[in-house]
Amino acid sequence: MPLTSSSRLSPATLALLLIPPLMWAGNAVVGRLMQGVVPPVTLNFLRWVLALLMLLPLAGWVLRPGSDLWPHWRRFALLGLLGVGMYNSLQYMALKTSTPLNVTLVASSIPVWMLIMGRVFYAVPISRRAAMGAFMSLCGVVVVIARGDLGGLLSVRLVPGDLLVLLAAVAWAWYSWLLARPPANEPTAIKADWAAFLLAQVVFGLLWSAGFTAGEWLTMPALAPGDSAIQWGWPLVAGLLFVAVGPSLLAYRSWGAAVGRVGPAMAGIFSNLTPLFAALMSATLLREPPQLYHLAGFVMIVGGILVSSRR
Repeated sequence: MPLTSSSRLSPATLALLLIPPLMWAGNAVVGRLMQGVVPPVTLNFLRWVLALLMLLPLAGWVLRPGSDLWPHWRRFALLGLLGVGMYNSLQYMALKTSTPLNVTLVASSIPVWMLIMGRVFYAVPISRRAAMGAFMSLCGVVVVIARGDLGGLLSVRLVPGDLLVLLAAVAWAWYSWLLARPPANEPTAIKADWAAFLLAQVVFGLLWSAGFTAGEWLTMPALAPGDSAIQWGWPLVAGLLFVAVGPSLLAYRSWGAAVGRVGPAMAGIFSNLTPLFAALMSATLLREPPQLYHLAGFVMIVGGILVSSRR
């Protein structure tokens, strides 16, 4: 939806639009830094445990026995599975074999999967312009996955991380459609309170994540005597605090406020700054400078989404 007044992009609104992609890029970089410090699925579980503790003082009422949450528990259990239990677990797992820049670039294809899922499951038509934009974005994803070697694309060997982040993108697209098409009887008190709405998802998402974490530990290779799967110390504590506060609470709150001010189309354009921020952070903190194919993929993905979002 086009802007109707210059006040919509005031400094405060611009900050709201920039905070989420900055936090999401930081999430990918911290997830990479935590490799070898804590198992990836366990990292996701600990992240949301801390987020739950921070949300309880803000919206603990939603968990009371008489709350409107419980008659609608199936919906929030599904939202918790996709948005809390799966999406970030898959991203953290992907970072074992892929870079933060690759992960954020491939995740930028989420609008494409939303178009496809909307057409298949919700009978939402795809315009010619949207199809063209989706094709451009998918080409950008292919460039990144192929590491720029389009000539040898048929023989390219995908790293597991590329496939995991594609699965994460599909899960997030489904999650987004569930948010966009809520049931008519969704409780308004929960929906109107961002903290209550997030807490309702997190409480069920943690149950899913606990099950996934148990599976991770049961299938973990045996450790040598004296070794520990979790390296407790200040790096882990700092990383957990960042992913619990920044990508979980601050980004979620800023995203909701930004969408309310400028609409989802404009906010979606800003969200595609995530790979750019990830590239800058990776080069600075991880000594993983971006390659030319990253730039080509970024241009094609963002270009495709810009084409799709124009009237």
